[in-house]
Amino acid sequence: MKVWNDIRGVVLRELRIWMHRPIYLVGSIVTLMFCTIFCLTFFNEGIPEDVPVGVVDNDNSWVSRYFIRELDAMQLAKTVKFDNYDEAAEELYKGNLGGIIVLPQRMSADIQSQKQPEVHYYINSLYIINGALAYKALLTMTNTANAAVQREVYRKLGYPEYKLRDLIQPIAVDAHQIGNAENNYGYYLTNILLPAFLEMIVILVLSYSLGAELKYGTSRHLLDTTHGSMIDALLGKLLVYTILFTGMGMAMILILYNWAHFPIAGSLWHMFLAIIMLVLASEGISVFIIGCLPVPRLALSISALYSVLGFSLSGFTLPTEVMPSFVQGLSAAFPIRHYYLWYCQEVFYGTGFAGWWPQLVSLSIFMFLPLFVLYRLKGAYVKQNFPTN
Repeated sequence: MKVWNDIRGVVLRELRIWMHRPIYLVGSIVTLMFCTIFCLTFFNEGIPEDVPVGVVDNDNSWVSRYFIRELDAMQLAKTVKFDNYDEAAEELYKGNLGGIIVLPQRMSADIQSQKQPEVHYYINSLYIINGALAYKALLTMTNTANAAVQREVYRKLGYPEYKLRDLIQPIAVDAHQIGNAENNYGYYLTNILLPAFLEMIVILVLSYSLGAELKYGTSRHLLDTTHGSMIDALLGKLLVYTILFTGMGMAMILILYNWAHFPIAGSLWHMFLAIIMLVLASEGISVFIIGCLPVPRLALSISALYSVLGFSLSGFTLPTEVMPSFVQGLSAAFPIRHYYLWYCQEVFYGTGFAGWWPQLVSLSIFMFLPLFVLYRLKGAYVKQNFPTN
């Protein structure tokens, strides 16, 4: 009964702190709401459309006009014609174009005489998405135009229609995009960006809360509330934040897979469990950081750096398998990496416990990290001999 009374006292104390310092709720609820609204509205169209592509037509033949017309009809690209390369390059350098294509002179004559004309691309890779989409559109259109011209050549040579397809495309590609058949950028990015933002919020807000006890010299009062028990003090604080963060996480899951109708092959309840484990693991990391470095300024800096690295090392933008070996091992030190693997198994394949049990174990390990710094953190709270700024 004494333990529960101590924890209850810490909970009530923390709620009073929230009333006097709204930064905790603003830094958690409002921040995640902003990130959710931003991601859902920014990726509302699913995939960027009409990326401006500059076209310099030095041939001005039926082939080049056909090429430009078909390129403009593509969903990804919107053609902008220029009289010469210098004008197009100037717009490319300003960032107004995703890429440039220069159609050479005598392109039509070379194709009809079975020569190979050189078509030059210039891609603006400073903006990764625009540049990649422009390159994809130009490459696709070049291959398509090449096939169309080959078809006309074969027709003039007298080949029957039923043989044309085999001559132009001897190998047919049948692609299946598992889990994202619509090639929707929103499905691809939002599913991991929002949990990664949640992880960052948990680590930063909890690190600030624990560090604020040192910064404002209230750590001894916290221990007095629990009669000197650091475990009860930590449990009381974590109870409040766990309820807050898990509620935010479960609301986020409902918005993604229920309200926004993101595709999911598995169970919504399993994703609830995944987000709860992510929150608990992130809290373990936060306590571990402030315990190792009981200096508010340093703890917040390390927490921010750690959280940002999780975006890169989670593997959703660049697969960890192609990273250097030491980086692959380092990625296991981030809870968001294990959440991502859990998400892949459950959302893409619906494997259930058999698919993501290793990630459940990995996330559980993070929860025991505070045990290694509990004594050091209590010493800092009692002595208050660390810098407070």
